[in-house]
Amino acid sequence: MAASELYTKSARVWIPDAEEVWKSVELTKDYKNDDASLQLMLEDGTTIDHKLDPKTKNLPYLRNPDILVGENDLTALSYLHEPAVLHNLKVRFIDSKLIYTYCGIVLVAINPYETLPIYGTDIINAYSGQNMGDMDPHIFAVAEEAYKQMARDERNQSIIVSGESGAGKTVSAKYAMRYFATVSGSASEANVEEKVLASNPIMEAIGNAKTTRNDNSSRFGKYIEIGFDNRYRIIGANMRTYLLEKSRVVFQADEERNYHIFYQLCASANQPEFKNLRLSTANDFLYTRQGRSPVIEGVDDAKELCTTRHAFTLLGINESYQIGLFQVLAAILHLGNVEIKDRDSDSSLIAPNNRHLTAFCELVGVTYQDMSQWLCHRKLKTATETYIKPLPRLQATNARDALSKHIYAKLFNWIVEHVNKALVTNVKQHSFIGVLDIYGFETFEINSFEQFCINYANEKLQQQFNMHVFKLEQEEYMKEQIPWTLIDFYDNQPCINLIEAKMGILDLLDEECKMPKGSDDSWAQKLYNTHLKTCSLFEKPRMSNRAFIIQHFADKVEYQCEGFLEKNKDTVNEEQIHVLKASKQFDLLVELFQDEEKATTPTGQVPGTGGRTRLSIKPDKGRDTSSKEHKKTVGCQFRNSLQMLMETLNATTPHYVRCIKPNDFKLAFSFDPKRAVQQLRACGVLETIRISAAGFPSRWTYQEFFSRYRVLMKQKDVLPDKKLTCRNVLEKLVQDQDKYQFGKTKIFFRAGQVAYLEKLRADKLRAACIRIQKTIRCWLARKKYLRQRSAAITIQRFTRGYQARCLVKFMRRTQAATVIQKYQRMCVERKRYRQKQAAALAMQTILRAYMARQKYQALLREHKAVIIQKHVRGWLARCWYKRCLEAIVYLQCCIRRMRAKRELKKLKIEARSVEHFKKLNKGMENKIMQLQRKIDEQNKDNRVISEKLVSLESSYASESERMRGELGRLRGVEEDAKNKANQVSSLLEELEKLRKELSVTQQEKKTIEDWAQKYRDEMEKMVSELKDQNGLLKKEKDDLNRMIQEQSQQMTEKMTRAIAQETQQLETDLNEERSRYQNLLTEHLRLEEKYDDLKEELAHSTNVSKPGHRRTDSTHSSNESEYTYNSEYAELEDGSRVGEDVTRGMDTSLTLKLQKRVTELEQEKQSLRNELENREEQFQRARARDDAQFRKARGAELEYESLKRQELESENKKLRHDLAEMRQSLLGGAAAGAGAPGSPAYKVLLDQLNASCEELEVRKEEVLILRSQLVSQKEAMHHKETMTEPSVFAKDVNKLKDADELKQAYVGVKDTNRLLEQQLQAQRRTYDSEVESLRGELQNVKEENNRQQQLLAQNLQLPPEARIEASLQHEITRLTNENLDLMEQLEKQDRTIRKLKKQLKVYSKRIGEMGAGQAEGQTSPGQMVEEPIHPVNIPRREKDFQGMLEYKKEDEMKLVKNLILELKPRGVAVNLIPGLPAYILFMCLRHADYVNDDQKVRTLLTSTINSIKKILKKRGDDFETVSFWLANTCRFLHCLKQYSGDEAFMKHNTSRQNEHCLSNFDLAEYRQVISDLAIQIYQQLVKCMENILQPMIVSGMLEHETIQGVSGVKPTGLRKRTSSIADEGTYTLDSILRQLSAFHSTMCQHGTDPELIKQVVKQLFYIIGAVTLNNLLLRKDMCSWSKGMQIRYNVSQLEEWLRDKGLMNCGAKETLEPLIQAAQLLQVKKKTEEDAEAICSMCHALTTAQIVKVLNLYTPVNEFEERVSVAFIRTIQTRLRDRSESPQLLMDTKMIYPVTFPFSPSSLALETIQIPTSLNLSFLTRV
Repeated sequence: MAASELYTKSARVWIPDAEEVWKSVELTKDYKNDDASLQLMLEDGTTIDHKLDPKTKNLPYLRNPDILVGENDLTALSYLHEPAVLHNLKVRFIDSKLIYTYCGIVLVAINPYETLPIYGTDIINAYSGQNMGDMDPHIFAVAEEAYKQMARDERNQSIIVSGESGAGKTVSAKYAMRYFATVSGSASEANVEEKVLASNPIMEAIGNAKTTRNDNSSRFGKYIEIGFDNRYRIIGANMRTYLLEKSRVVFQADEERNYHIFYQLCASANQPEFKNLRLSTANDFLYTRQGRSPVIEGVDDAKELCTTRHAFTLLGINESYQIGLFQVLAAILHLGNVEIKDRDSDSSLIAPNNRHLTAFCELVGVTYQDMSQWLCHRKLKTATETYIKPLPRLQATNARDALSKHIYAKLFNWIVEHVNKALVTNVKQHSFIGVLDIYGFETFEINSFEQFCINYANEKLQQQFNMHVFKLEQEEYMKEQIPWTLIDFYDNQPCINLIEAKMGILDLLDEECKMPKGSDDSWAQKLYNTHLKTCSLFEKPRMSNRAFIIQHFADKVEYQCEGFLEKNKDTVNEEQIHVLKASKQFDLLVELFQDEEKATTPTGQVPGTGGRTRLSIKPDKGRDTSSKEHKKTVGCQFRNSLQMLMETLNATTPHYVRCIKPNDFKLAFSFDPKRAVQQLRACGVLETIRISAAGFPSRWTYQEFFSRYRVLMKQKDVLPDKKLTCRNVLEKLVQDQDKYQFGKTKIFFRAGQVAYLEKLRADKLRAACIRIQKTIRCWLARKKYLRQRSAAITIQRFTRGYQARCLVKFMRRTQAATVIQKYQRMCVERKRYRQKQAAALAMQTILRAYMARQKYQALLREHKAVIIQKHVRGWLARCWYKRCLEAIVYLQCCIRRMRAKRELKKLKIEARSVEHFKKLNKGMENKIMQLQRKIDEQNKDNRVISEKLVSLESSYASESERMRGELGRLRGVEEDAKNKANQVSSLLEELEKLRKELSVTQQEKKTIEDWAQKYRDEMEKMVSELKDQNGLLKKEKDDLNRMIQEQSQQMTEKMTRAIAQETQQLETDLNEERSRYQNLLTEHLRLEEKYDDLKEELAHSTNVSKPGHRRTDSTHSSNESEYTYNSEYAELEDGSRVGEDVTRGMDTSLTLKLQKRVTELEQEKQSLRNELENREEQFQRARARDDAQFRKARGAELEYESLKRQELESENKKLRHDLAEMRQSLLGGAAAGAGAPGSPAYKVLLDQLNASCEELEVRKEEVLILRSQLVSQKEAMHHKETMTEPSVFAKDVNKLKDADELKQAYVGVKDTNRLLEQQLQAQRRTYDSEVESLRGELQNVKEENNRQQQLLAQNLQLPPEARIEASLQHEITRLTNENLDLMEQLEKQDRTIRKLKKQLKVYSKRIGEMGAGQAEGQTSPGQMVEEPIHPVNIPRREKDFQGMLEYKKEDEMKLVKNLILELKPRGVAVNLIPGLPAYILFMCLRHADYVNDDQKVRTLLTSTINSIKKILKKRGDDFETVSFWLANTCRFLHCLKQYSGDEAFMKHNTSRQNEHCLSNFDLAEYRQVISDLAIQIYQQLVKCMENILQPMIVSGMLEHETIQGVSGVKPTGLRKRTSSIADEGTYTLDSILRQLSAFHSTMCQHGTDPELIKQVVKQLFYIIGAVTLNNLLLRKDMCSWSKGMQIRYNVSQLEEWLRDKGLMNCGAKETLEPLIQAAQLLQVKKKTEEDAEAICSMCHALTTAQIVKVLNLYTPVNEFEERVSVAFIRTIQTRLRDRSESPQLLMDTKMIYPVTFPFSPSSLALETIQIPTSLNLSFLTRV
């Protein structure tokens, strides 16, 4: 296409920039063919004018569409050029934090300078088995590809890791080796993979150092061959090293260090084993202080030395050799500190007794004189004589440093050789994978011989790389059968010829070294003369005659000739070597130099060395250094070594890893474009891009092309043949036929064509969007217009209505106003009339009133005159009366004043006493009561005073009457008063005085009343205050009570939450414990299988050597409880032998244990037999002596037995009486909490007592029966003794047929009596213990009651808040302890009952046998035949034994074979009842239990378990088989529980089923073994289902496009990419659902418990979610909005499946929550702070690492989507910083939830089960 079509307005291009290398700009104007410049605009808005080259007219590079930015593969970019590559790497590294990127077959790795969580075992497992293009780029993907190709193509592989120092080469190689060690494992038990990894710390210690660019820089190159056997497991390794930088031993630049091992030794100098090395700090030695940076931040050298020593030990280098190595290293440090002084200008000397030289000589075991001599002298040999020449100080110093370098190189070679020996095994190597870690291209300001060799090696590697890339490119074209022409690529063979060809640089250098007076200058002149005019790649600097320039593939490099000859020769003083060889005290040093006279080929085990200033190449083992030094120069050796390396690489399939150093300052995730471009040019990445761009870099399958560019096709263009459709469409879209080619399966595009197609697609979509927007906007505008029109009409309607209503309202108001006016005027007129009428009436009234008043006044004047007369007369009388009254009142007042003063004095005293009482009394209630009482007293006093006032008033009234009478009398004597006028004045004065006194008295009275009122008010106020205070106190009390209630409620809620949390934690711990236990079972199963495999191999090898030998299988469980039995059962094996089938099922160790036990029992039996014989002899000898005493002794014994029984009976009655008293005491003390009737504890105790009583009654009946038997035996014995006289017995004793009859009879009776006595004593002890326990419990109840009372008393003293908390805490503690005690008692009681039952059964059996023996052995000639002695027989209730199957012992193998080993699950599951094999096995087991055959029970169970294991081992990959036996094993386990006799399992049984319970054996231990077997089967079932589902999950959940048309395919690169289009044969979501339905239906047919099915489904859904999420986190192409929609739809389909199957409550949906949240995260908005908050609250099931990873990987599929900004991701990280969670990125797909088997009883009656004939079990008989 024309440039004008691409360089249009808004097109983005790249232009060169000094700072950023390339800068993105945008065209502001279309380009035309004749334009001389481009109008561009920078990203900051600045406009510039870019001038084009007038000669070439080359346009700037076009920028790729944003949709292509951030691709995993650089070759997927449409425009392949340097700025596109640089920008893509920068976006992935800075924005997405992705350090790996593919570039065709090359993996580009950028050093992040930060530890990333992407190298764990979970990541290794995720990449294992995946195709290289299916996952995001990773070093593990390259390692997996190499491992897979090695296994698939049967061809050796190589991984070539290159890059600058500090780019991460060593770490990448280390991770690749870790991957191989983890994935493959080792073929032997020697842990070779651990040894391979252990070699890394050793090589880093002796070959790595700190440089200015890297803290752990490898100063040598290495090629490690990891060997594999025919099963592709690691069997060993071999290491070849190159280019050790020896010069670093003696010199380091600023900010650099020597090799790590020196600093590790100095840091550990204070350890005891290093005292004799005489080391100190690193700053004390010349060789470790020159760089002035002895410490690396964050590195502990002492710990690193421990790691190094551990690695040495792991690789077989013992402690003595390690100490020897450290001695050599310490000697090198001391040698560097040897000071050489000038003797004169031509000679030098070392001061005598130099402490460092002394230390050196002691450490290496040489003489001080010899070493000091040859450090300062040199031997020269001529044809006839030998001279010793002194050396100047400078040459002596150089000789000393050369010796140090030589010793270190030898030590390095020795360590590498021994590491290789440790990694070599005897197993034949089938193939290998080599990992090459070597320098990248180097250029410095001063480049010398080391950089020349390094760049020469990189030229060779680059040539091999170019040829391989070109070969792959052409193979792809040939495979697709497209026409191709030879692609022109850069061939650096001329540069290689310049270096290594005849008369090349190396040849001239070697020739100059052979010259006697050769120098660097003469060599430079030879170079100029030879190559300056003949080779264009060789140049001479303008300003120098001692340098030359070579044009390498990466860049021009100027080399300084100074030092080339000396470094190429690499001479060492021969005499110094002889001195070291002569060491007799240090064997390791001699061993280092023992091959000095031999040659070492460059490909041998001893590596070459090299560095910046000096190289050490592996010496040739065939040369003789004693006569001529260095027949082969360093350059020649390096060339040969490199040639061998290239031959090795060419014989393998190479894989390339190019490490890039992003910056020189070791900053985390900092990208320097200049440094990156320089390395990209040097490492060949851009060459790969150029080769790809020269051909057809973009490749699409026809399906991908059709799916992506379907929008560019018309409906008529779509044909059934998609290949033809793509061809027709592409011919229309792209006119130039050379821009693309059609292959067999792919379409190949030239560079830029995909971008052009993307532009057409975007234009088409943009036009479609515009059309859609136009239509929608039209629809929206019309809808808006119609809505506005309707609104306008509505507004008009409402407005007109409003106006009409206003008019009507106005008319109504007008009419109302008229009516109001009418009535108002009427009112005004009426009011005016009434006013006038009222005025007339008022005037009349006033006139009439005036006249009446005049008349009234006249009458009034007359009346007043009369009154005045009357009053004057009265006044005269009153004056006299008042004088008398005042005198009387005065007297009364004086008396009352005197009394009032006295009363006042009393009141004051009382007031003062009240105040004193108030001060003394501090209690509020007492104050209130006293004040109230005082107020009552005051009220009483007031009432008394008021009564007094009333009496005074009455007396005053009487006195007034009397005075009136006296006034009459005084009127009579008025005349006398007139006569006594003179006395009146005195009386008036006296009256005035009395009045004053009266007024004073009244004032005092008023004062007293005021004081009383004030006092009363104060009292009332105080009472009110006290009432208020009392109210406040009540309020505070109510508040406190309410607060206490709230706190109590809060405390209750808190305790409830705490209990819930604790319960949840306990459940979690239980699940973890279950998981741990089940993991241990899995590990045990794995070890068991491994053990079986080893036994099979051993048997196979034995069969080869010894024909006829047959191996016995061993698949038993190692659980010891499976074979744990009582001693009574074990003794029964003495006379029986286990069949071959049982022997095969038993483990060797168990067989040995059983044999040992049998031997012990036989020995014990023999000893008992010997003892019996001895006692028989003693009995024969003592029989004559004891015969006379026999009857007496027998009578005494019988009497003793009778007394013993009576005593036991009385003791029994006493115990029963005590028991009744204990019950009464318990009932009496029932109020004490936990022991109350009805409480759980009391019920448990009562049940235990009742059970004990019932057991007592049973024992009592048995004792009575035994007593009757004993009585009958005693009578028979007495009858025999009466018939046979002692004398006759003594005479005829030798005539008895069997002399042992009498003894056996006597012993039998005695044993029976002893047995009964033991039983009674045991029962007595039992009841004693029970009574004691009850007494102890009663005592505990009393103590608990006392403690409760004490606690209550203590709580009453506490504050209310603390009181409630303490009560709750105590109650919780009490209940917890009580529950624990009750549980312990219950378990103890159950164990006791089971033990007693077993003992009763065994003893009953023995008693029966003894009774039978007595019946047979006590027959004598003197005994009557009519009176036989019956054996002791305890009657037992016969049961209806049905639902059992009887079989013969020899048919057991046939039963197991037909029912387990050869059974076809499919036929049984379809035609018969579920769990039929389990029912049949249990019915057989019931019969063995019924006949009380413990051996039969044991062998049947053992054979069943072993057979199930065997069939699972044989057909463990068959889902139906595993599911079938899981269901039957669980059913068998449930049957053992249901019919065990335990009440907990018999709740749902029918009465008939309860009769079928096992009667003789307790198989609880076997239930545990079978439960463990069920767990193993469950885990195997999950593994089997996982293997079936694993290939479907990623394809069905992620890759398949369930919703058609939602997602589009992005452009892909050279590597194969798994598209989202479902091709034929790929899995879809329907495949997963069908498989899940098949699993579910099969398990249902097999009768699997529903609860177990739920657990299986939950586990399957967890696997689906975990695998899907892990792949999503490792695949950038899957993290898009459309893919999130696809995932959510797929999850909804899975939930619908759960709903259809009725499994929504099984917890499976919750396991998909992380996947659901990841899908939601892909779809939500990711811009603002609110979005970040929503994401943090939504993604609670995802870890922070997973959220950030999804956001970093989020990739838009279309141009309309936007990327997630870095700021938004940082916001998310900040918000999630406080989360406490695991930093693990991936979910653990191997995690299995702990499984439980809830008890599920069967309602099926055993007697109704019929055995079909198809099972071939006719030998079974129903009972």
